[in-house]
Amino acid sequence: MIELDINASDKSLSHRAVIFSLLAQKPCVVRNFLMGEDCLSSLEIAQNLGAKVENTAKNSFKITPPTALKEPNKILNCNNSGTSMRLYSGLLSAQKGLFVLSGDNSLNARPMKRIIEPLKAFGAKILGREDNHFAPLVILGSPLKACEYESPIASAQVKSAFILSALQAQGSSIYKESELSRNHTEIMLKSLGANIQNQDGVLTISPLEKPLEAFDFTIANDPSSAFFFALACAITPKSRLLLKNVLLNPTRIEAFEALKKMGTSIEYAIQSRDLEMIGDIYIEHAPLKAINIDQNIASLIDEIPALSIAMLFAKGKSMVKNAKDLRSKESDRIKAVVSNFKALGIECEEFEDGFYIEGLEDITQLKQRLSQKKTPLIQSFNDHRIAMSFAILTLALPLEIDNLECTNISFPQFKRLLNLFKKGSLNGN
Repeated sequence: MIELDINASDKSLSHRAVIFSLLAQKPCVVRNFLMGEDCLSSLEIAQNLGAKVENTAKNSFKITPPTALKEPNKILNCNNSGTSMRLYSGLLSAQKGLFVLSGDNSLNARPMKRIIEPLKAFGAKILGREDNHFAPLVILGSPLKACEYESPIASAQVKSAFILSALQAQGSSIYKESELSRNHTEIMLKSLGANIQNQDGVLTISPLEKPLEAFDFTIANDPSSAFFFALACAITPKSRLLLKNVLLNPTRIEAFEALKKMGTSIEYAIQSRDLEMIGDIYIEHAPLKAINIDQNIASLIDEIPALSIAMLFAKGKSMVKNAKDLRSKESDRIKAVVSNFKALGIECEEFEDGFYIEGLEDITQLKQRLSQKKTPLIQSFNDHRIAMSFAILTLALPLEIDNLECTNISFPQFKRLLNLFKKGSLNGN
């Protein structure tokens, strides 16, 4: 059995730890921070807003917030990070000053109206490009008034932006969403003294009466990153894997549950319940069967490209529906998945809100056919999750990925760990 600590700190928690520290009054410590490009963007923006950041140990920082966030004399560059742009928009909407948030071409093509509308409900002064649909975003911080908002989409980023504005507004605000999205923001902020109530999925957020409490927070491993190696185990015969120290928040392990429904043996062992559930995940290979995914989409949308690889190895036709938001990620992930599979000769089809894939069950014939041709080049579309998903497929098929460097956005250790997995030389035996 392979025992693996993926050394990939949770991306969502790393972002939030940095951004929430700016609402504290005293220094905060973040340990085991994810040193990926996205999270480093959040850290750099905090510094540009006046925070003092000190490196205290490997992947650990002491963040001392300024007395008041300063107006920067430069554009706040979010690079490829949608989390940075959307959460900072909520934070800065009530701060004194003029702030401009921009990113790379990919981020500036992603939809931002979804956060501009709820923030404007507070009275926030925020403008985007092309009728407020896209970044760059220009924010003129101003006093906010409480509001009630029902989001048409389940999005942790939209919810978090709303909460950060609500904490700085006058009066209590109410937020509703169509289904539960990741709830790290509520959990962490409540632990730091924020008054956030959840009644049957409806959030009531009261304004902060004092700064957030200082914190010393150690970040667990990212289940979204860990899932790629759960997938590797699921498609590799006779393999067994133990993933160590993984965040087990129920809104983050839906993809593992989907893989379990497909036939993979998966068990959880909870080791800690302090702030979030953290523990180990045991995975053992077993034959896969087709699955229909059309519920709890918000809890596994980032893992759907990886799940599509499992679907290729499953008996029968697998279907993904109600996942239109996949088209608004770093790439159009529906088109990216389907176009790559079609290039390999796989029977599949895209819909507006998903796709279907006809599983091969026995992949030997495809492997032999591809071996007789020039090695197929998989298009990553410069999207880290597309690149990693199809890189896992190289465990079974002779393929090349056009750009594995984009994996540094979220999982800098991915390429090294994948090579070790291929060699069977990860820790353990």
